[in-house]
Amino acid sequence: MLNIPITSVPLLFILFLIFCSSVFLQLVFYWIFFFRLAIFREKPKDQSKKSVSVVICARNEYTNLKENLPLFLEQDYPDFEVVVVNHASDDDSAFLLSQMADQYPRLKVVDIMENLNFFSGKKFPLSIGIKSAKNEIILLTDADCRPAGKDWILKMQSAFSNQKEIVLGYGGYRPEPGFLNKMIRFDTTHIAMQYLSSALNGIPYMGVGRNMAYTKNLFYRNNGFIAHYKINSGDDDLFINRVATKKNTRITLDPATFTYSHPKKTFREWVFQKRRHISTGRYYRMGHKVMLGTYLMSQSLYFILFFLLILLNFNPWLILALFVFKTANQLFVFRKCMVRLHEKDFLLAIPFMELLLLVMNAAFSIKNLVAPNNKWK
Repeated sequence: MLNIPITSVPLLFILFLIFCSSVFLQLVFYWIFFFRLAIFREKPKDQSKKSVSVVICARNEYTNLKENLPLFLEQDYPDFEVVVVNHASDDDSAFLLSQMADQYPRLKVVDIMENLNFFSGKKFPLSIGIKSAKNEIILLTDADCRPAGKDWILKMQSAFSNQKEIVLGYGGYRPEPGFLNKMIRFDTTHIAMQYLSSALNGIPYMGVGRNMAYTKNLFYRNNGFIAHYKINSGDDDLFINRVATKKNTRITLDPATFTYSHPKKTFREWVFQKRRHISTGRYYRMGHKVMLGTYLMSQSLYFILFFLLILLNFNPWLILALFVFKTANQLFVFRKCMVRLHEKDFLLAIPFMELLLLVMNAAFSIKNLVAPNNKWK
């Protein structure tokens, strides 16, 4: 411990008050935002079965298409199609899709032979896929995703109504051995808790392309991705950030609506993915940036001041008591949210993983400023 001169006590007291404020802000997010997700119950849904188009963009995804595409094509639903945009693949994806189209009449393949990417990232092939879809309701997922079961389409489309034009679902990652898997799954769960609870609180700000849906009319009415066509990422979150409102957005937590992907196998692959996702945050609406920034700031100040005040020997028992109180509240609320999202096995590691991801995300953000990531595949 360090010995602090008396003249420094007022400064330490100010730091302590800031620390208490950060704890308070964290509790506000836990109990006002996240807890609403924890106790969320599905409302009665539309029982009609609307025509649906599932749109998947793929580039060099032979293995994933072979494994996952049949699970979408064999959904227990009467009226749907699956549109796969094969975007300038140089593997055997075209051959595989041609074979599958002969086997599955519901499959529509759109081949983009050259990388004529007028938009950055996945926006161009996704726009082509939506344009090629024949139905009004568009369900979006990725080639490396698989639905939780054969009722994925049924449950997702039932969340639409006359007012609801956007449905946000949960896209998780499959449990596998290793710490990297747990960290990826915690990160994904934590992000889902933020955007799903915000939508429940009337502030929808993003969705994930692994599992969401919107109407074709909404897409064309808002000129698709034109507003951010030069940005590499954002085919999912930036579009939702621009068009989603309290009135037109709905979430679903029915386990049948979940999708699951294999997480990245190496730290390097995951860093590439994270950097791409982080790069879009600065383009969010100002109100959304303030909300997310407040949460991030309170997290950062909490950890920085916790260690600093302990190091400076400012009433360590009080600081530890606040740490235990905040952590107990966090674990209680997070556990309930994780149960809703069918995630488990990393609960007690949450404080450590939260701190680690804070440091890593800061590093990724700095790296993006120095060397932007301009590829989606």
